[in-house]
Amino acid sequence: MPDTSLSPPRALRLQAAAPADDWRWQLQHSLTRPEQLASALRLSEAEAQGLAALGERGFPMAITPYYLGLIDATDEHCPIRRQVVPRAEELERVPGDLADPLGEAAHEVAPNLIQRYPDRALLFATDRCAVYCRFCTRSRLVGAGGGARPLSRLEPAFAYLREHPEISDVILSGGDPLVMSTERLTQLVAALRQIPSIQTVRLATRVPVVLPQRITEELLSALRVHHPIWIMTHFNHPRELTAESALACNRLADAGFPVMNHTVLLRGVNDDHDTLATLFRGLVRVRVRPYYLLQADPVQGTGHLRTPLTTGIALMERLQGRLSGIALPKLIVDTPGGLGKVPVGPDYVVARAPGKTRLRTHRGVEVDYIDPAPALQRQASSGSPCEVEVP
Repeated sequence: MPDTSLSPPRALRLQAAAPADDWRWQLQHSLTRPEQLASALRLSEAEAQGLAALGERGFPMAITPYYLGLIDATDEHCPIRRQVVPRAEELERVPGDLADPLGEAAHEVAPNLIQRYPDRALLFATDRCAVYCRFCTRSRLVGAGGGARPLSRLEPAFAYLREHPEISDVILSGGDPLVMSTERLTQLVAALRQIPSIQTVRLATRVPVVLPQRITEELLSALRVHHPIWIMTHFNHPRELTAESALACNRLADAGFPVMNHTVLLRGVNDDHDTLATLFRGLVRVRVRPYYLLQADPVQGTGHLRTPLTTGIALMERLQGRLSGIALPKLIVDTPGGLGKVPVGPDYVVARAPGKTRLRTHRGVEVDYIDPAPALQRQASSGSPCEVEVP
């Protein structure tokens, strides 16, 4: 069962009528205008300034009624609120800020197709999201008005994929591909499945978190015929593990969709080990694998949400050995300029010597690991049997 111990006692709650269970209703009634948010939340001065300056950054706001219901209406420090409510700090620029931190424009090999690794590519399916996270890597692009890309517009991308069979893994992203209609999404997946070299399709989506009503039997039935399809989602805080999101995740798992989670490390949201431990354990309970803990990308206007890299390393050190391996993600930095993901973490190697490595465990105990003798290594590599003399 999802953890509800962190649910805010004074959270804004919807008086949910039956239509609120429909994902289309949720999208149609999303809060997109400052006056709507001002009537729902007691705004701080920084939030009011952020809403007034929405046009200056050019990055829209949208919050589904469901996700609004997870927000504490009176606390500007609410971890859900910090993820989606604009603030004045978004207009500030700090050293390291980049408009395109992953260098996607430089790695666009065809319109709407980005390739940063030899065997995989990202297909930009739509610029729409159910909720616009204020730390979004693609804030320069999303919500720009183009909507879902028609198949005809994606044909140059399909042609590139056909001409490059080394690409076996395609990530559908945007925007959020699951806000597209089921018909359009399945047509897109079917078009990818017609390219023989593509083995795996991944859907990068925050829908299970912010719009769990979208995970319907209609959607699952339409997509499961195109397996293997993996779901890459983004739970960032235990409060997002509601009964609705747990149902969505379990439906996906029951239908054969492996679900992997990217948690973005965010200041004032999840930058403490108790919050992360509760989140990761809760994800495992709903059959979601904590996959990455991502150092927040240095997107312009997000300096107030980013943490020093040392924070993530210290958090991982506290979690190591205290969480099951299936609940412990990798700490990842997606290097600026699109040069690829780099795993980082605590250094557990204390010293190295020929044939011996001294390690430090999560308990702080140092222990030596002894390599096999060189003669045994040579015999093993030659495939010949060997005798071991026992002293």
